[in-house]
Amino acid sequence: MLLLSIGTASVSLFFNNITTVVLVGPITILITELLGLPATPFLMAQALLSDTADVGTSVGDPASVLIATASGYSFTDFLTHSMPIVLVAAVITLVMLRFLFSKELAMRPENPEAILNLDANSALKNNRTLRKVLIVLLVTITLFVFQREIELSPGFIALAGAALALVWVRPDIHEVIQRIDFAVLLFFVGLFMLVGGLEAAGVFEPIAKSLAGLGHENPVLLGVVIIWVVDSLSALVDNVPVTIAMISVIEGLRVTGVDVSALWWAVVLGAGFGGNATSIGSRANIVIVSLSQRTNSPITPAIWSRKGLPIAIATTIAGSIIFVLAFPFLGR
Repeated sequence: MLLLSIGTASVSLFFNNITTVVLVGPITILITELLGLPATPFLMAQALLSDTADVGTSVGDPASVLIATASGYSFTDFLTHSMPIVLVAAVITLVMLRFLFSKELAMRPENPEAILNLDANSALKNNRTLRKVLIVLLVTITLFVFQREIELSPGFIALAGAALALVWVRPDIHEVIQRIDFAVLLFFVGLFMLVGGLEAAGVFEPIAKSLAGLGHENPVLLGVVIIWVVDSLSALVDNVPVTIAMISVIEGLRVTGVDVSALWWAVVLGAGFGGNATSIGSRANIVIVSLSQRTNSPITPAIWSRKGLPIAIATTIAGSIIFVLAFPFLGR
């Protein structure tokens, strides 16, 4: 569980968590079937850790990308401000998973030799393409680190890396286009239009004004309130629309004179930890639940709530405490 979940979380720092669990989930199911173990704790651990870890960088989650673009915080800022809190939350998540799934994790594998006989290298069909993509990935991550110095947005760097990979690898363009998830793209287009319309109609202005007083009197308390509000909303709907709405609210607070430099991190933490509470709290959770239908122990909403909700509450409490203690250092 440690290897699978930490590996998934590490990849989620640089890739969308949906992409990560789509790739790793079927492998996890195969491994657990060969070992005769229930897949539920391993699949849930991967989703929970990826949801938590992907806000540790400015590119791990669409919500992080949105906040980085709106706030002007760089990839390095996320590493120094958000990542330490994410590491604490990840440790808490792993410890709680150990006890929440103590019965399942105490089971002995039925056929460990089956795993040892697998040849991982045989699954890799094109080493040359792998090397090219890894080089492009390394260059892209390096540009993320020096984003502020070169004055490029994370979106431009990501698109430039993707374009470079396409030009260098030269895959079948028709196959590439078929693999594009246009439903997701249209989903984001619709969200931006919806929230933009609400903003133009002035819906967020009274919310910002009502919070402005608290922001001037006690910005630390306002940050904690934002963490829990975003956390609660992200448990019910995807964190992307919640983040888009909160960006408008934070911008409104900025207009009223509130120092919002630390409040951006409150949105980041709430968006990252709240999705763990329910099976529909993040798209990664939905994918994992769908994959679990292939196993003998499908993950139901009730199972997810019993295991995920305590973790979401615990990590949010820890994040709130660290936010209060580190508030003077979270500004620019």
